[in-house]
Amino acid sequence: MKTFALVLAAAIVLPASHATNPREVARWEREARNVTIIRDDWGIPHVYGKTDADAVFGLIYAQAEDDFNRVETNYLNAMGRLAEAEGESRIYQDLRMKLFIDPDSMRAQYAASPAWLRALMDAWADGLNFYLYKHPEVKPRVITRFEPWMALTFSEGSIGGDIERISLSQLSAFYGGAPANATPEGSDGGSNGIAIAPANTVNHRALLLINPHTSFFFRAEVQVVSEEGLDAYGAVTWGQFFVYQGFNDRAGWMHTSSNIDAIDEYLETVVQRGGRTFYRYGSAERPMTVSTITVPYKTATGMVRRTFTVYRTHHGPIVRKVGDQWVSIRLMQEPLKALTQSYTRTKARSYQAFRQTMELHTNSSNNTIFADADGDIAYFHGNFIPRRDTSFDWNKPVDGSNPATEWHGVLSVDETPHLLNPASGWLYNSNNWPWSAAGPSSPKREDFPAYVETGGESARGLHAIRVLSNRTDFTLTGLRDAAFDSYLTWFERPIPALIQAWDATPAGDSLKAKLAEPIAVLRGWDLRWSAASIPTSLAVFWGENIERHGGAQRATPAQLLQALSEAVDKLTADFGTWKTPWGDINRFQRITGDIVQPFNDSGPSIAVPFTASRWGSLAAFGARAYPGTKKWYGTSGNSFVAVVEFGDSVRALAVTAGGESGHQGSPHFNDEAERYASGNLRPVYFYRSQLVGHTEREYHPGQ
Repeated sequence: MKTFALVLAAAIVLPASHATNPREVARWEREARNVTIIRDDWGIPHVYGKTDADAVFGLIYAQAEDDFNRVETNYLNAMGRLAEAEGESRIYQDLRMKLFIDPDSMRAQYAASPAWLRALMDAWADGLNFYLYKHPEVKPRVITRFEPWMALTFSEGSIGGDIERISLSQLSAFYGGAPANATPEGSDGGSNGIAIAPANTVNHRALLLINPHTSFFFRAEVQVVSEEGLDAYGAVTWGQFFVYQGFNDRAGWMHTSSNIDAIDEYLETVVQRGGRTFYRYGSAERPMTVSTITVPYKTATGMVRRTFTVYRTHHGPIVRKVGDQWVSIRLMQEPLKALTQSYTRTKARSYQAFRQTMELHTNSSNNTIFADADGDIAYFHGNFIPRRDTSFDWNKPVDGSNPATEWHGVLSVDETPHLLNPASGWLYNSNNWPWSAAGPSSPKREDFPAYVETGGESARGLHAIRVLSNRTDFTLTGLRDAAFDSYLTWFERPIPALIQAWDATPAGDSLKAKLAEPIAVLRGWDLRWSAASIPTSLAVFWGENIERHGGAQRATPAQLLQALSEAVDKLTADFGTWKTPWGDINRFQRITGDIVQPFNDSGPSIAVPFTASRWGSLAAFGARAYPGTKKWYGTSGNSFVAVVEFGDSVRALAVTAGGESGHQGSPHFNDEAERYASGNLRPVYFYRSQLVGHTEREYHPGQ
């Protein structure tokens, strides 16, 4: 359905350059004087402000110092403005965002915000604009001035939010364009969160593992403190003013994701009459809401804009077509409440206070693992799950004309899988179902509607149970070691099946002799990764082949052996011998500050011993070969890792992939790479007194 108009624009009005109004500059400078930024010896900013707004001003200023490009890019994506910077290939990505993100609506919600939240959004915009004022050499790609309402467009810190579940190819097919380019690579299998109760620890204090698996360099490590009770440390998504995954002096939170059904599609029966478009609902016909969306995009000869006619029902925007029916999509759209929840949970210092923030029900894409200094540990399943009629199959588009398919509010915390202080003394999530979250103390699937979780168990989930069960000797370093345990659960059954297939192969078969030595290596393997491990290389290359052809469970003995033969051939062709240690293949490389990293076998890189999460590795490294490379380079997986112990004081160890800074010339561009690869987490300087002797620079923003 072609519903767009193409317009050449001799001049598209873009935002004015950042203001230099003397009164505005004076306000920025007053705010800056209320903020102190201390950079520790890893370049991590510890931001101290008199008020929360001061702290937000300093936090976003520090982020802009470290990587303004990523800050701006996240908001170009959130507001549907990437095509203004990157051209025609981003048109449908922008259209997708603009279906939900309307500047006028955001301005109205900003105006309706409580005063305390408006103050934070004002400080956020001021901090970014002050940075641009103080750094005229920095040339934004599009956003030369930030406005406070923009903070509402990116109010939840997940990578790949709900809107990005909409297929770009189907969206572009419906609205008349060419198939859209694939979006950049996302995360490697999601994340790990683990909480250990005091009864299972040596020091009788609760422990928390924070281990998001995202695209590398997607978040920064920060601390932000005010005299109004804010004191949060952890991972902040570039451009946001709240710590997304982290801890304060009394409590910590880690978000994971799984297959919660929080989004629904509706099959709309469309009727055209008198030049107007209607859709059926019950016994009536309702008029479609019809509007236009304009998407500007950059070309070699200047800016151009494309205007689309878009359609909506009361369920949501039309995003694709199935046969003669149009498909609308319904998802959570509560940016004001979402930003409120994202910020206020960072100040929650107990289970009850944290649970109170969960009553806003806008943490839509996440499960949450929680621990606190009172000894409480908790698991919260998806925070936004619409209540639905269970007679429908919500895994598929439902009949939009049937009023019975409407949502009826959202499930309460108690109506979703939830754990508080399970008898097992531990709980976890690794993007798997919640039915094994605390071993025998887990929630029971039969107690909940099927739509609360549509996923299954995973190799990583089985691994987590393996390292957490029947232990009461956890320490801070013991939890770190568990998070880097090298066992690969996925291979527990396939490797014996492969060996059995070889054992049963007649002596005269050509594969019997060819695979004799590789089989002997795998027969003696303990299923553990290491940089020096040859069987890890063999197993991963073999496993990749098997997965491409339907999986190990479906493979015949002949297919198992043929896949190993191909793995031997591939390793030999790429590396000269199949006896290549895993660390010679699996590499971490950061040679530029580009958002999409280039890779080069001749450039410096370091060995990474752990594997992709699909094989059951808790420590995850999603790597592959790229055009022109033989070695595999990681782009996702472990990104920020922290282990935290709560008590009278908080202790933590952490590491960030690569380093804090996005500037290639900075000493903190890649100074954590070796620690990252080895799992050698460094001490966190949480208290200001701990920064003594570990301070690289202390300053006010703008100095």
